[in-house]
Amino acid sequence: MNKQHSIEQRHPLTSSRTLIAGAVALALAAGGAAIAQIPSSEAAGGAAQVATAAIPERAPIVMPSFADVAERVSPAVVNVTTVTSQAPQVRFRGHGGIPEEGPMGELFKRFFEQPGLSLPQRVQGAGSGFLIDADGHIVTNHHVVDGASEVRVTLSDGTKLKARVLGRDDKTDLALLKVHAGRALPYVELGDSAGTRVGDWVLAVGNPFGLGGSVNAGIVSARGRDINSGPYDDYIQIDAPINRGHSGGPLFDAYGRVIGVNTAIYSPTGGNVGIGFAIPAETVRSVIADLRAHGRVERGWLGVQIQPVTEELAAGLGLTEPQGALIADVLPQGPAAGSELKAGDVILQANGQPIREHKDLPKLVAAAKAGTPMTLAILRSGQPLSVTVTIDRMPDEEPVAEADTAPAGEPAQPRLGLYLAPVTPELREERGLGADGPGVLIARVEPGSPAEQAGIESGHLISMVGGERVSSPEQVIAAVRKAAEEKRPAVLLRIEKEGKPLFIAVPFSA
Repeated sequence: MNKQHSIEQRHPLTSSRTLIAGAVALALAAGGAAIAQIPSSEAAGGAAQVATAAIPERAPIVMPSFADVAERVSPAVVNVTTVTSQAPQVRFRGHGGIPEEGPMGELFKRFFEQPGLSLPQRVQGAGSGFLIDADGHIVTNHHVVDGASEVRVTLSDGTKLKARVLGRDDKTDLALLKVHAGRALPYVELGDSAGTRVGDWVLAVGNPFGLGGSVNAGIVSARGRDINSGPYDDYIQIDAPINRGHSGGPLFDAYGRVIGVNTAIYSPTGGNVGIGFAIPAETVRSVIADLRAHGRVERGWLGVQIQPVTEELAAGLGLTEPQGALIADVLPQGPAAGSELKAGDVILQANGQPIREHKDLPKLVAAAKAGTPMTLAILRSGQPLSVTVTIDRMPDEEPVAEADTAPAGEPAQPRLGLYLAPVTPELREERGLGADGPGVLIARVEPGSPAEQAGIESGHLISMVGGERVSSPEQVIAAVRKAAEEKRPAVLLRIEKEGKPLFIAVPFSA
């Protein structure tokens, strides 16, 4: 009360009319009119006069319109719908003492599993894609079609078509589809994002939440983002909303040129928070060209394990600043094994290109063709050296018992639908596998194949085929062929799943 009284004494109010006049002046100011000063004598007399003057009209602020661009490019954007068959978890009853792992458990499943639970479940998914030519080739994300047993595409005019997966690349999250419409289809050409700058307007087009074609606008927030999704991360960060179903859709610039493929978001809530990522068009063009020609991406391989050079490591290695890629190990069967490279070397340049961060090296090596030499500028014990290594093809997926694996003139071999890869240190790190785990990695399972129907999934390890232990894809192929030559109806595989062994019988399919 004393405080309030002192304030009123310092600022005495002459009359209630002064308050009213002040309120009118404030209201007019808020409404956009100019307020003339009120002489204090008039205010004291209670006869305040409010003089107003109109603000001159200004030209309205015109926001950019993307209507023409959206109208031109939207017909080339498609909806991608997938169906994935998932084997359910089967619960045993009546033989609780028999373990589920091993051949006995598999045998008793036939007699004691709960009726109806062994049928595969069909799970639907959806994403987006876009046509890149009139013949029906469609670009989308690998994760949109991964594991799908059926892929369908809906065009902008509502036409529904069955799509075939021509190739996929999980390292860049890209896939190439093909549809046959019997007519020329609208398409967009892949552009170039090299000239795209932070702050440029972009359009993300897709089919969010299955609602139909949608166009979202935003700006480029950053370039060259590494979100730790793979060894070749180089994303365009945008704030245009990328919601569920937008994956695989194109990212356009303000001129309607494709500068990327929408692929991921960062979100603590699962919804859009304005942080989305797109694969640059240059990466898309290179990967899609390989998928179209070979069905897979062929990358160069150096055969070394690398790690980043921190400030502490730089000081110990004699570097003035953190840069380059530190070799942690030289793989015994890799191309670098026959060179002068050693653990502890720091690679500073590759064919004249500077290695500022350790992830620059895998990108340069991957882009090199197998059989080509690569000159590396390295630092060893503080001394600069030059080493030349012949790049080899990166060991990747190898088909198991595919028809085309038989030599010419011999009958086609039965197929399982498995694609394998040797368990290299890189794969152990990438897949989170143990340091000394045996076996061969299942890199991919063909949708609808006998292996998928048997419940085998990518990421599992094959440690035995029949009664033989295996440690390379070649051993698996040989053992499978042997079982087929012996006229066995199925081949028995021991799968290492989450560290637990499990025998699975996979029937042959000619």
